[in-house]
Amino acid sequence: MEDRNNDTFEYTYSAQRQEEIENIKKKYLPREDTEDKMEQLRHLDRSTAKKGTVISIIMGVAGCLILGVGMCCTMVWGDRLFALGVAVGLIGICMVAGAYPVYSRITKRERQRMAPKILKLAEELSDKGK
Repeated sequence: MEDRNNDTFEYTYSAQRQEEIENIKKKYLPREDTEDKMEQLRHLDRSTAKKGTVISIIMGVAGCLILGVGMCCTMVWGDRLFALGVAVGLIGICMVAGAYPVYSRITKRERQRMAPKILKLAEELSDKGK
């Protein structure tokens, strides 16, 4: 008598697993020149705002902290440090209010600096699309 239980075939398919395999495979395949240049263009575009964003966030947070110190001086030690607290608070308010103009100015300057590279790369990509 033959044992047919050993002659079985099992197959499991997982779409999620196949997608993961494809993503790993893509990392090791050579990229097409167009995709690489498009990624460079995206990176350059994002980098123009990063510097301004970081500086304005630091400036805004520091301004909030300074405003808090000024408020503390006026409320906790109001009898002795009220005038100093108002002055410190105004400095903090000015820093918070100035964060967005600083962001705008830095971002504009970075865009002007990066414009030749970005425009050249965009022109190369639009020529390949024709």
